[in-house]
Amino acid sequence: MNVTLPEKIKFKKRQIVIYTASIVFCIISIIIAFYVQFYARIDFWVLLGISSNEYDKKTTEQVEVLKTDFDKLFNNSVANVSEQNNDKRQDRENPIIYTKLEKKESKLNNYDVDIHVPYINIDNENIDKYNKEIEEVFVSKAESVLGSKNKNIIYTVEYAANIEYDILSLMIRSNLKEGSSAQRIIIQTYNYDLRNNKEISLEEVLRIKNIDREETQTQIKNEIETEQKKVEDLKKLGYKIYSRNVSSDMYNIENSKEFYLTNDALYVMYPYGNDTFTTEMDMIII
Repeated sequence: MNVTLPEKIKFKKRQIVIYTASIVFCIISIIIAFYVQFYARIDFWVLLGISSNEYDKKTTEQVEVLKTDFDKLFNNSVANVSEQNNDKRQDRENPIIYTKLEKKESKLNNYDVDIHVPYINIDNENIDKYNKEIEEVFVSKAESVLGSKNKNIIYTVEYAANIEYDILSLMIRSNLKEGSSAQRIIIQTYNYDLRNNKEISLEEVLRIKNIDREETQTQIKNEIETEQKKVEDLKKLGYKIYSRNVSSDMYNIENSKEFYLTNDALYVMYPYGNDTFTTEMDMIII
């Protein structure tokens, strides 16, 4: 009895190349998809050039509204917290950001304080550094003011916090008026990537939101130059106004440390009171 075996399937070299290439492409696509979704936050199809995800630029009217409503951001709480974000908390009894020091008190001729100092409730080395700096800058000053006598000090501290794209953004503002000294406003921001447990830069945020870096740099430069032109015009009229050095590297994106991200806008700020006694601040809304 003769047994006929099935013919062995023969693949042409061209078919093998095509199959191999397809498998490699699928593997690479899966790796890229994983990376952009969990790390880069860039839409997969945008990365491949199949679709676009252009950032909607703000109109002049929208920018003016956002600037007018800037003070409303400071509500001493954190917005847009998801259950996943809450898993990052070190102390489960408190929110991911909460008010650690809160005090409102007045003593005639001594001080008038209204302070809300936040604490970032995450167990991480970078966060520990943030909390230590917040304590050194804002809590220490509050303690100093509360222990003062006959200095007529007005001191306020307030904060805003928001989570967008798994980026925790915290902005703290203090306002200090001490006797006859010039008033001073300090704004410090802390931006932390909850997904990758690291500090995040303005440049990285621009990339995540698909905002053109060069266009943003030009916008910053133009707005700073416009503000300085106003200063120069006022100086000619005899006013003493804070001057900007428009050629300073501080306005470069890589050196722009104070920024705040919300659902509606990205605020890039240059608060000159951080280094000197002034209330002057430039704010670019993107």
